[in-house]
Amino acid sequence: MAILKSYCVCLRESTPKFLRPNLYDNYRRRNAKWKSPQAAVIPCTHLPMRSFEVKNRTSPEDIKSLRLITVIKTPYLPDGRFDLEAYDDLVNMQIENGAEAVIVGGTTGEGQLMSWDEHIMLIGHTVNCFGGSVKVIGNTGSNSTREAIHATEQGFAVGMHAALHINPYYGKTSVEGLISHFDSVLPMGPTIIYNVPSRTGQDIPPHIINTLAESPNLAGIKECVGNDRIEQYTGNGMVVWSGNDDQCHDARWSHGATGVISVTSNLVPSLCENSCLEVKNTALNAKLLPLIEWLFQEPNPVGLNTALAQLGVVRPVFRLPYVPLPFEKRVEFVNLVKEIGRENFVGKKEVQVLDDDDFILVGRY
Repeated sequence: MAILKSYCVCLRESTPKFLRPNLYDNYRRRNAKWKSPQAAVIPCTHLPMRSFEVKNRTSPEDIKSLRLITVIKTPYLPDGRFDLEAYDDLVNMQIENGAEAVIVGGTTGEGQLMSWDEHIMLIGHTVNCFGGSVKVIGNTGSNSTREAIHATEQGFAVGMHAALHINPYYGKTSVEGLISHFDSVLPMGPTIIYNVPSRTGQDIPPHIINTLAESPNLAGIKECVGNDRIEQYTGNGMVVWSGNDDQCHDARWSHGATGVISVTSNLVPSLCENSCLEVKNTALNAKLLPLIEWLFQEPNPVGLNTALAQLGVVRPVFRLPYVPLPFEKRVEFVNLVKEIGRENFVGKKEVQVLDDDDFILVGRY
């Protein structure tokens, strides 16, 4: 009993004593002068996954020289997993027909429907299989700065040559917030900034890009606002790629764009190369415009997914919320292929209309 009593005394004596808060300190904290959040941003001086020994490390100058960049489609198996065999065939077709780089997990590649594990795996797979033949640009942007930093660290760690970064969407931020967001990822490696207000709901104005251009890692801008905006940049010697397939020919030949980051090149890479890179060809551009208009009648990548399935180069599998274009639009695509020439499109199978029942819609993936 004496031992137990002694133990209880020890417990009481070891119990921490909480002091009453100092009321003056609380008052001081509540009434302290507010400081800009910018002052609290910690520079990315330590990037644990960054390595200068990565075999595919490249320079921003190498990225600036790229002209035809394809935002590659991600094909699926019937259960919704990646179809890597079909994916490899797609990338090979791009390389064989003049594409100089691919963007992995972009909007067209449905990065927004991937987990980050899937995303980084596909970037690493593309680097390992094709990194010696084509530049691999990973879409590692996010509306969360934390996620953008982490994904970009991982992307460079698995060997991607450059990163594509969008401005924070939906939960938009201030001008100072935009600059801080991009400043957090630019130190990691060559970077393309992607401006597409129709998807983000917020434009990245030129004065922000001019500020960010002080970073040696800014390779250029993928600009979707239009050719007048492109000329604002190219007039100052900045590298810009057109993000609009219907405007890319004029952007290249009349407004100084370096090239195009293209959706249409998934289907007709050799024609896109001829139209945008080889020589000014207004006749070929006019020939492609009906196909481009068809592709974008619904939000990308609905049209592209449908077209590639009709060409037989991917399985007709859609990850929801994307669904195929309706039957009459699929008939229109068959006619477009005949007009342009089947030999100009990827794949070797005959183009088909496909029935509604041929498509598989996957909600759990």
